[in-house]
Amino acid sequence: MSKLGDIGAKLYRGEVGYDFVGKRFIWYGVSILITITAAVALVVQGLNFGIEFKGGAVFTTPKTSMSVAKATDSAEKASGHQAIVQKLGNGTLRIQISELDTAQANAVKTKLAADLQVPEQQINADLVGPSWGSQIADKAWTGLGVFMVLVVIYLAIAFEWRMAVAALVALIHDLTITVGVYALVGFEVTPGTVIGLLTILGYSLYDTVVVFDGLKESTKDITKQTRFTYSELANKSVNGTLVRSINTTVVALLPVAALLFIGGGLLDAGMLNDISLSLFVGLAAGAYSSIFIATPLVVDLKEREPAMKALTKRVLAKRAKGESADEPEDVPEVVAQGRSGGRTTGRRR
Repeated sequence: MSKLGDIGAKLYRGEVGYDFVGKRFIWYGVSILITITAAVALVVQGLNFGIEFKGGAVFTTPKTSMSVAKATDSAEKASGHQAIVQKLGNGTLRIQISELDTAQANAVKTKLAADLQVPEQQINADLVGPSWGSQIADKAWTGLGVFMVLVVIYLAIAFEWRMAVAALVALIHDLTITVGVYALVGFEVTPGTVIGLLTILGYSLYDTVVVFDGLKESTKDITKQTRFTYSELANKSVNGTLVRSINTTVVALLPVAALLFIGGGLLDAGMLNDISLSLFVGLAAGAYSSIFIATPLVVDLKEREPAMKALTKRVLAKRAKGESADEPEDVPEVVAQGRSGGRTTGRRR
C-alpha cells in the first residue's frame, strides 16, 4: 500500500506520468468496441421497461407464507401475462404485471385473494395506464435533452466550444454504455433508473470540468513558449488530476456497490437494482471518459488550429537543434486543481 501511495504522490507532483493523450487511439478503440456492444444489446434484446412506461398493475399482498413461485403461477394464470413477484422484507409480496386493463387487474386481485385466503380488500392494487407511462417517457427524454443543451452552453461559455463538444461526446458515451448494460442484464427500467442516469451524468460532468479546469490553466499563454506542445501539457494536466479522479470515484462507488450487490443481491431488495446499477456503471464510465475520452478529444480538436500547428513545429524544430530546455522563457504552469483547491506544478522534462 505504501508503494501505491508513493506512486500516487509522484503522479500528483508531476514526477512521473503516463502518456494518456499519446495512446488516445487505443482508448478510442476500446470505447468504440464497448459502444458497439451496447448498441447491439439494445437492438437485439431491448430494454425491460417497467409498468411506469408501458402500463400495468402492481399488487401488494398482506404478510403471507406463499412462495414466490406459487404467487407467480397464480398471477400469470389469472392475467395471461408474465408476472414479476418479489418477496419483501416484511413478508408481503409485490406482484407486478404489465399491460393490464382494469377488468384484468380486478380478476387478478380476486384470484390472489382466493389463493391467499384473505379478504380481497386487503390486497392493494395500483393501476398505471399506458398513456401516463408515455408521458413519463416523454418527460424523461425532455429532461435529458435540456440537460445536454445546458451542459454545452455552460462549457462553451466557461471554457471553449471544443471542450463543450468533448464533454458532450463523453456524456453520450457514458449514457450509451449504461443503457447498454441494462439491456444486457435485463434489469427493469423505471423512473428511478432515469434519476440514476441524470445523477451519473452530473457526476461525469463534474469530473470532466475538474480535468478541463486544470487543462485550461496549464495551457494558458501556451504559444509564448517552445518547450511543450499542447498535447504534452494536456497529458501533464491529466496526470496531475489522476489521483483525485481515482480517489473520488472509488469513494463514490463503494456505497453504490453496497446498494447493488448487498441490497439488491444478498438482501433481494430488487427495487434497488433500477437505480443502483445505473449509478455503479455510470460512475465508472464517467471516471473513464473524463480522462481517456474527453481530454484526448480536446487535444485532437485543438491541435487542428493553425496556432497549435505552428507551436508544434517550433517545439520539434527546437528539439531537433538540441537547444537547451533550460532557456528562460515564460512557460505556463501545469496545474492540477483538486477539491481542496491545492495545486501542483509539473516539472520540466
